[in-house]
Parts: sequence; C-alpha cells; structure tokens
Amino acid sequence: MDKLEAISLVDGRYRRYTEPLADIFSEKGLIRYRVKVEGEYLLFLSEHPQIETRKFSEEERSLVRRLYDVSTEDAGVVKAFEVKGYGDIKPTNHDVKAVEYFMKYKLKYSSLEDSLEWIHFALTSEDVNNLAYGLMLSDGLGDIILPSAQELYETIEGLAQRYKDVPMLSRTHGQPASPTTFGKEFKVFASRSKKQLDQLGTYKLLVKLNGATGNYDAHHVAYPEVDWIAFTRDFVERFNAGRRIKLSPNFVTTQIEPHDTYAELFDNLRRLNTILIGFDQDMWRYVSDDWIKQKPVEGEVGSSTMPHKVNPIDFENSEGNLGIANALFGYFSSKLPVSRLQRDLSDSTVERNFGVALGHSLIGYKSTQKGLSKVAVNEHKVIEELENHPEVISEAIQTVLRREGVEMPYERLKELTRGRKITMDDFGRFIDGLNVSEEIREELKQITPTNYTGIARLLVESQ
Repeated sequence: MDKLEAISLVDGRYRRYTEPLADIFSEKGLIRYRVKVEGEYLLFLSEHPQIETRKFSEEERSLVRRLYDVSTEDAGVVKAFEVKGYGDIKPTNHDVKAVEYFMKYKLKYSSLEDSLEWIHFALTSEDVNNLAYGLMLSDGLGDIILPSAQELYETIEGLAQRYKDVPMLSRTHGQPASPTTFGKEFKVFASRSKKQLDQLGTYKLLVKLNGATGNYDAHHVAYPEVDWIAFTRDFVERFNAGRRIKLSPNFVTTQIEPHDTYAELFDNLRRLNTILIGFDQDMWRYVSDDWIKQKPVEGEVGSSTMPHKVNPIDFENSEGNLGIANALFGYFSSKLPVSRLQRDLSDSTVERNFGVALGHSLIGYKSTQKGLSKVAVNEHKVIEELENHPEVISEAIQTVLRREGVEMPYERLKELTRGRKITMDDFGRFIDGLNVSEEIREELKQITPTNYTGIARLLVESQ
C-alpha cells in the first residue's frame, strides 16, 4: 500500500515523522514482541532447576533468539496461522495462538523439536500480550517519544535563556498587565514540561505472568514446589537491563493486568501535551501580534490567494495533533482499567491504538520543534508595544506609596489610569504632586515599563 492510500495520517501524510514508531507498534511489531516474550519464557524455563525442561545449548538459545528478527514474510506466516490456516493447521482466529504455532513451525526440524510443547507452557494469552505491550511502550517512549519531547524542552529552555532580558507586555484577561520578559514566559513552559518529563523518565509499568485468572493455577498444578512469585519477579527483571522505562510485576490481578499504570502513563503524557498545546497557542498569538517573526521558507506558500502570508502552520499542526493524541489518551485512561469480571476482550482493540496516539504526539513535538527553528523574537516591536502601555507601571507606583504610608494610593492610581490612555509625562506630573520626599519622587520616576520586570531574569537562570 502506498502511503497516499493510508486512512490514517500517522501512516500516510506524516509517515516521515512516525516511521520509527511503526517498527514497534505495527502489527508486525506486535508479533515481534510476542515472539520475544514467548522465546525468553521458553529459555527461562530451560534455566530453572525445578522445571523439567532440558537445558539448552548456546546454539539452541541463539536459535530461539534468532526468531525475534521477524521479517515481513514471517509476520505473514503468523497472520496465515490466525486467519486462513497454514500447512495442516486450520485458522486459529487467535493471534497469540498463531504466534505459538509459528514458533513451533520454525523450530520443528531443529534440535529443539523435543521441547516444542514448552512454548507457551501454563500461560494465558494475556501473559504474553501484557508483557509485549509493556515492552512496546517502554521502547517507544524510551527510544523515540521522550527523546523527541526532551529535545523540544531543551529548545524552549534555550529560548528562555536567550530572551531572558527582553521585556514584554503581559496580558491577563487579554488586557495589558505588569511587564515580564520573553525569556521568563518561555521558561514557564520549559519548567512545566520538565516536570512531566522527569516523571515519565522514572516510570514503571506493571505487568503480569500469573495465568488464566491470576492465581498461577496451571503453573502450580504442574510444579507445586516452584516459587512462582520469585519466578515471575526474576523473569520480568531480565527485560529491564538498559531500559529507561522499566517493567515491574503485579502479582494480584485477574486474567489481565488491570492497566492502572497505563492510565497513569497516558495521563502523564496528556498533561505534557496539554502544556505544549498552551505553548503552541501562545506562540500563535505572538506571531499574530508580530512579536515573533517567522523566517519565510523558499518555495513555501502561505495562502493560495494571498501571496504575502507566512502562516504559523507548524504550531497549528502541533496543536491539532496533540489534541487528537490527548483525546485517545483520555479514552485509554478511562477505558483500560475497566474489565468485566475476570476479563473481557474490549481492551485488546484499544491497545492496538497505542501507536496511533503516540504517533500524533510525535508529530506534535516535531511540528513545534520545526516551528521554533524558523522564528525569532521581534525585539523592537515587543519593546515598542510595551512602551505604548505605560499604565502598567501603576502597580509599581502604588506599591511603593503603600510602603511609604501614603493614604489610598491604589485608589488614586486607579482614578489616574483606569480606562484612560496616559503617558509617562502624566505619571511625572502625578509624582510631582505627591506629598513625599524628593528621594521617593526620584525613585518613582526611575520606574519604566521596560525595567519593571521584577526578578524575571533570576527566575530564568536559577529555576
């Protein structure tokens, strides 16, 4: 299928962004992770002194692990086992059983032919599935999503440092408010993003390996003397080497791991995306006000009819994709922790959409990053706009007058400024008419819209 024929833009229009995720979250990727879980489980059984699987040679162990390199042809064989049958095996209509039959088929004429029935021993399909999805999320986030989000955070942080001394007009309720600096406003989004990234970077996903209803029934009946809790703990831990997002066993489950940590993870990602949507919207407004200039790209068209336009399309694109991702994350978080009785299958089709949500997130991060690569703060315009609103220093003047014990300074400044267009000369005359010392008058006259930015620079540098 050509990507122009794809229904989803994740696999079509934006494939150039999302292709790394396809290796993990595609149908082929899911098959590969299932094969890996089944293979490692078989090897782990062969290592256990109390289980009667014979010890495998190094060549046999390598033979099992070579199965993890699932080709497109191999994935087609697995799908054949599931959908139409393969060889003398009728269609399973069961995707995990198809993986088991595939592995037996591939190993049938090897020295491991005597050990084929140890594949999938005592497991339910969800033991394989939840571990596979845990590994997929760990790899997708650790190797692709978080590095991209981290790069975006570092870009925003860099802009915070670059523009920490550029004063700008704030707006609260859309109205002119006490000045800030461009760098400090970038820093707000950098700081908020970092908190979410720090949480994501130390996350652990719960997984299970405890059979059809979570009690190790089949495991225990076959080998009652084995400590299956320790077995599970050790087996899960073998996957964690080198992982940023690690797996941890959940021992009290139904047939399925309850997915609570999935919900927490997706809520975490949704918070990060929400922060970046706010950033995209603010950047859109700054571009609209000409406070941020965009560099025109050679050959790029901003409008099919208005030749002059340079649109903030990257920030708009990011906002839209992050919104779609968040809608999916919100559904994942509300749906996945709910399962009828000991399990129903409604979570299965939902889990297959993890890559779609992560794909939209990745598109969003890349789009914002692209947008930031083409912009610069229009410092002249920003300062000019700030100086056109001298009324914003009324807060400063009334606060100093409160310090000096002057009666009702807020009310006097309100009468002077509210709903009126005033100038710095108006403030000068107001200050000259105050019953304060010459030293205080001089202090007040030193306050300007461009220097009334508090400790914005310190906040950018130290936080």
